[in-house]
Amino acid sequence: MKNSVTTYTVEEAKEKLERYCAYQERSHKQVEEQLLKMRMIPEAQEVIITHLIQHNFLNESRFAQAYSRGKFRIKKWGKKRITQGLKQHGVSAYNIKLGLAQIEPEAYRDTFDELVKKRLNELSNEPNLSKKKRKLFDYLAYRGWETELIYEALALT
Repeated sequence: MKNSVTTYTVEEAKEKLERYCAYQERSHKQVEEQLLKMRMIPEAQEVIITHLIQHNFLNESRFAQAYSRGKFRIKKWGKKRITQGLKQHGVSAYNIKLGLAQIEPEAYRDTFDELVKKRLNELSNEPNLSKKKRKLFDYLAYRGWETELIYEALALT
């Protein structure tokens, strides 16, 4: 019976990971996880990661910026949730700051106001005002919006 574990040479692994990184921005952690799945030894992992960085396939700053823009624009996450996600990817504090700088303050505020309006509209049938406020708070907090902003919105409802 033949063993079904696929093995890769360093060159094959480099090519596979170049394609993996070219498809979309990846964090170092994601690349390391791929290398572990491919059962690459630590020395080979180091060689491959160095190669990917030198050939600009892997760039933590670029990843942080793309992640921040995408999560904000598509998922409408607040800065707290984006920061948490970047930390889970092992991104440095410097690059987290760089990533968050990608979000225009005006667009950030507009998106927040839009979410508040949308959620209040969904809660229009809720007769209990404190329940309504609680649900709005939970909705916004879950998406990582700052509590100061949320309290500001609650004061207006």
